[in-house]
Amino acid sequence: MTAPLTPSHQPQPHDSDGPPPPLPPAGPAGDPITAAEVVQGLLVTLVSAVAGALLGVLWLNLAPRVQLISDGKGVYLRNSEGEQAIGADGTFVLLALAFGAVAALVVFLLRRKGGVPLVLGLALGGGLGSLLAWGIGTYFGPTDDVVAHAKAVGPNVVFEAPLELNLGAAAMLAWPLAAMIVHLALTAAFGPRDPEPEAWGQPKPYSQGPGTH
Repeated sequence: MTAPLTPSHQPQPHDSDGPPPPLPPAGPAGDPITAAEVVQGLLVTLVSAVAGALLGVLWLNLAPRVQLISDGKGVYLRNSEGEQAIGADGTFVLLALAFGAVAALVVFLLRRKGGVPLVLGLALGGGLGSLLAWGIGTYFGPTDDVVAHAKAVGPNVVFEAPLELNLGAAAMLAWPLAAMIVHLALTAAFGPRDPEPEAWGQPKPYSQGPGTH
């Protein structure tokens, strides 16, 4: 006598009347991205962008200035061999790298689990913060109308050139790149680990189905 067959009106365990439901977006560890994580990512973006104002003030006060002089007919560099222009870019990049590293450290300490929204928030916020810093430095720095400035101060008087970024693209990327790299490194080194998979249990002895003789 054989084991009874599964009734035809009961669906098989793997039967499906349609395609499986779509899965929610997942983070790096495979966990679904929640609304709370999205809000946290937006908050990181906003705070990082606002912090760009502090970067702009520091750049405005710490960056070396290019000095110009006029003879009444033209405007010239006071020191043609000076490296102040490169120093302005270097100061901005170093400050931006420091801001990105600090932002990543703070976010990691507050949210060790990490997640895609936080990393994107650090990157987007760093870019917006860099743009704000550049805008503040150039707006509140010396005027960009060099000819008018030279006429205002008079001939043979040294004055400062406008604050500029000659390597704008690289300077804008310094903050977001530093933030993402530092955050990913901290998460990889000190973040929570995934639980180890359970060991296979001992195999159970085979038993025949009910109703067999």
